[in-house]
Amino acid sequence: MAQDITSRKLNIGSGEFPKPGYVNVDYFSNTPPDVSHNLDQFPYPFEDNSFEVIEADHVLEHLQHVFDVMRELHRISAPGGMVRIRVPHFSRGFTHADHKRGFDVTFPYYFNPKFLPGYQNFEFKLTKTRLTWFSQPYMKKSVMPHILVYTGMVLGAVINFFANLSPWACSRIWCFWVGGFEEVEFVFQTVK
Repeated sequence: MAQDITSRKLNIGSGEFPKPGYVNVDYFSNTPPDVSHNLDQFPYPFEDNSFEVIEADHVLEHLQHVFDVMRELHRISAPGGMVRIRVPHFSRGFTHADHKRGFDVTFPYYFNPKFLPGYQNFEFKLTKTRLTWFSQPYMKKSVMPHILVYTGMVLGAVINFFANLSPWACSRIWCFWVGGFEEVEFVFQTVK
């Protein structure tokens, strides 16, 4: 699925789900990406400020150096660009054999200059945090009976509603009461 490599939208770790209208980048994939690049090797093969939208859907947990990846995304993102990251929440993050980590709602702190203990010297402004109890139904349909997928989606919608009234409180207090969350999503705006 070749895309226009001059697109201002980037999908890193596209895997078997490339996105139309995006430059799809991956290395370990059966579906040929638009750009083949090992995401653990820096720098990425793009110029500074190249993309207005960058998406990373369940890829950071597979990579060795998350902060280096985020630094690269900051470099290649245009000022004011949107960077959407979806990763496993720590309460369910280690259910996959290749996951190197799970993530918490505190991940964005590291890109805020007011967080002196861990600021990474590049800034992203957090615009949204969202927990998802039952994520990636498009993938689950290939391995689960459809009735279970749809049941999970309905039950998940109810749990998600309450969880996202306060993602911080859910992540710190009651996430394990519902069996954990499969995903936490962060939407950032690039500050340069």
